[in-house]
Amino acid sequence: MANTPTLRGFATISFFAADHDAARQWYTQLFGVEPYFVVPGYVEFRVGDYQHEFGLIDSRYEVGGPATKPGGAVMYWHVDDVKSMFEKLLSMGATEHQGIINRTEGFVTASVTDPFGNILGIMYNPHYLAVLAARRV
Repeated sequence: MANTPTLRGFATISFFAADHDAARQWYTQLFGVEPYFVVPGYVEFRVGDYQHEFGLIDSRYEVGGPATKPGGAVMYWHVDDVKSMFEKLLSMGATEHQGIINRTEGFVTASVTDPFGNILGIMYNPHYLAVLAARRV
């Protein structure tokens, strides 16, 4: 196990929402799948190429109480078309956190604040696609 990386990959990302039921509906619409795990105050979805886990927690369980504004780290999800996804998120009631930015070497990013106060990042990431292609060989 000496060659095993210490941080092996994202296991679960958790977002909080005061209106947990509305957030569950919003993310079900965004992901196009129902949560696979449901208990009062918590639901979990499996999404994307690697079936990453996305947890949605009722904000009354947030350590230190509910946040008053968006903040913290931004998790970027790879998307094939940043502009289309950005427009979709805005049409679903999200607000712009950071507009579309063309980064170096083909990387493109944007982020929104979902209707529940969480920052959701989206990104076109050539490295992600290269890793995905290598795993499918």
